[in-house]
Amino acid sequence: MAYALVTGATGGIGSELCDVLASRGHNLVLVARNEEKLESLARKLIDAYGIEAATIPCNLAEPGTADILHQATVDAGIKVDFLANNAGFGDQGAFLDASWERQDEMVRLNVLALMRLSYLYGRDMRAAGAGRILNVASVAALAPGPYMSTYFASKAFVLSFSQALGEELAGTGVSVTALCPGTTATGFWEAAGMSANKVFSLMAMASPRDVAELGYEAAMSGRPVALHGVGVKLANIGSRIAPRRFATWLMGKVLARRSGA
Repeated sequence: MAYALVTGATGGIGSELCDVLASRGHNLVLVARNEEKLESLARKLIDAYGIEAATIPCNLAEPGTADILHQATVDAGIKVDFLANNAGFGDQGAFLDASWERQDEMVRLNVLALMRLSYLYGRDMRAAGAGRILNVASVAALAPGPYMSTYFASKAFVLSFSQALGEELAGTGVSVTALCPGTTATGFWEAAGMSANKVFSLMAMASPRDVAELGYEAAMSGRPVALHGVGVKLANIGSRIAPRRFATWLMGKVLARRSGA
């Protein structure tokens, strides 16, 4: 039986994406760190939509966890035909003054876990001749971000990696979509120590549900990139027109004010 697997399933875009998938009849594998929240979400989706939902609590930032997750689904006879790499976090402040452990953890979750899951489940999907991979990037992927350098760089990786992998998989029945939301009402920016509506004040605060629905529809239609909102689309155009040095300087000015630098 086919399942959709969603990482970072219990909050923000992740939980809304689970609801969107369940409403379309997808069975689910819910992955996040908090077991209690996972079980609560699973019961809610099962009761609402009559789908099947498995929960696997784990911390994907820990080395080897992606392999353990993949093996757990294989051992359970779960075929994953939709992978949503949504788990991730950010941090603010000057790189050399930041906690190295937190920067390292960010790369392991935002980049390495996403890579490994795409590799493991992507190979399964390619062998089956069908599948969808949805990688959650960000408007942050479009320019360097001084004072959030690791986070912005991690999302630039997600965008570039997703586009390249999607091209490699052309004609196999497997597609890869990079979802690039702008500021979204998820609590992400506050967790990173910043105020979202101040960081990107020209962008309207997006609904996590709208972002999730866009991501789902884009993935199912095989679109390589999905940009959410006018602000993100304008930022994408600006990133192609403006000199990279200017874009870096501008983002540094914006983010430095919010980080207290």
